[in-house]
Amino acid sequence: MPSRPTPPGNQAFQRVLSLLVVLLVLSLGCNLLSAQALETARPSPNAVGETAQPPLAASPGATEEVYPPLATVTQGPISGELVQPADFLYLGAFRLPSDSDLPPQTFAYGGNAMSFNPDGDPGNSDAFPGSLFITGHDRVAYGAVPDGSRFAEVSIPPAVNSRDIEALPRASFTQDFQDVTAGHFGSLSEIPKIGIQYLNHAETGPKIHITWGVHLQQLEDFMPSQAWINANLAHPDFQGEWFIGDQNPNSVNGYLFDIPTAWADAHTQGRYLATGRFSPGGIGGMGPTLLAYRPWLDGGAAPPMGTHLSETVLLLYARALDTPEIVNCMDGYQHADQWEGGAWLTTASGKSAVLFAGTKSTGSKYWYGYIHPTDPQAPCIDLDETSMVTCHLADGAQCPPEDYVHCCTEGVDCVSARGWWSTRFDAQLLLYDPDDLERVAAGELESWVPQPYAVIDIDEHLYFSPPDWDRYALGWDDQRHSRLGAVAFDRQSGYLYVLELLGDNAKPMVHVWQVLP
Repeated sequence: MPSRPTPPGNQAFQRVLSLLVVLLVLSLGCNLLSAQALETARPSPNAVGETAQPPLAASPGATEEVYPPLATVTQGPISGELVQPADFLYLGAFRLPSDSDLPPQTFAYGGNAMSFNPDGDPGNSDAFPGSLFITGHDRVAYGAVPDGSRFAEVSIPPAVNSRDIEALPRASFTQDFQDVTAGHFGSLSEIPKIGIQYLNHAETGPKIHITWGVHLQQLEDFMPSQAWINANLAHPDFQGEWFIGDQNPNSVNGYLFDIPTAWADAHTQGRYLATGRFSPGGIGGMGPTLLAYRPWLDGGAAPPMGTHLSETVLLLYARALDTPEIVNCMDGYQHADQWEGGAWLTTASGKSAVLFAGTKSTGSKYWYGYIHPTDPQAPCIDLDETSMVTCHLADGAQCPPEDYVHCCTEGVDCVSARGWWSTRFDAQLLLYDPDDLERVAAGELESWVPQPYAVIDIDEHLYFSPPDWDRYALGWDDQRHSRLGAVAFDRQSGYLYVLELLGDNAKPMVHVWQVLP
């Protein structure tokens, strides 16, 4: 299996150099606060009252590549009550059902959202109980797949740890694809962003909660993002559409997961769901975002359409819309980062962590433009874009003037799609301390102060086998982005499910870890 080339005799040097680079990047954080500053950070309001608003109108062959990880890095003193990187035991992967591959009834170009259902697949007797709700082929704007992003439910077969994709088991359908959001979120179809979470609460019964947005939402197009449906996909009984306070939509609608009940009761006034989003260029926050909310009224009734739901801010870094500087952000932040999934981990022994999964830009430079046609270590900047700083060094400083030179013409000789690129990407899991989020909720810390206490690189487990024709949009080798998608967590059994986007040709692949108790 091919891997990144290393000059003969320099393997040890490269390993040491990689570790030093990671430590340097993490130490060059945006908010290097002293211990005293952490104790005296100013509190700030973080809740918006729940007020009903008038109803809204409805709106060829693949190659396998395995990349060695940068490192598993742990920062600062680690409490025994936190989930540790060593607690993640990789079990293997499985494939999604082999269906017609005709959109929208297919998982190809899907996997935007996923949630674990502990009540699913009750007849199963193996070690992997429950089922997974997963979204299929994304909606495509301009009529191509207007009814995409359908929901389906699949079984969970025992994962197999093999580099041979054909040796991996396949899940089977327990509920076929259904257009559960038909007639809703109609204006949110261009590169949709979706999160889902199954929650069987005593007041509402079993529901699939939904957050929904699109790429680069405009504030002037302020659209509601939240809803719920029944777990019976054939009879969804859609309820919504609601807002999360008055939050910027680019901070809200990318992922969704549940908060442990006792923690939510103690710190977020019973807001049991956590939603958030990372948007390219940091327009929704320069790092992952997390907002707690509860979308039902006392007794379990759905609020009126258009309601602005109260939220508790747990994590919110500075937005690039508000400042051109790389400040008050996640340590090591780069505009080309992509955080696509999350989960609140707990174990039987009482350990916990808040996890985010995504594709981390770890390059020496990152820029808005294209992959360089001849040199992967050189930026290829879109010189027509002048409304923002379009090229940065890893520490956030602007690239030198000599990097701002013509390198390709879009539609003529550019080798990639336009967007935020980096000289290197890595698939990573971030771990945050829930105690830090507790202090944010209490107003004791600013929302941009918490930082990951551990970073886990998982590239070694990925298959990197998208269709060849997707290289233009995805990139390749070190510059392949969009590696990870949604995440789901089985809290009872401790299984973590992570989607690898386009890991099985055009379909996502499900990777499985056990979080040891």
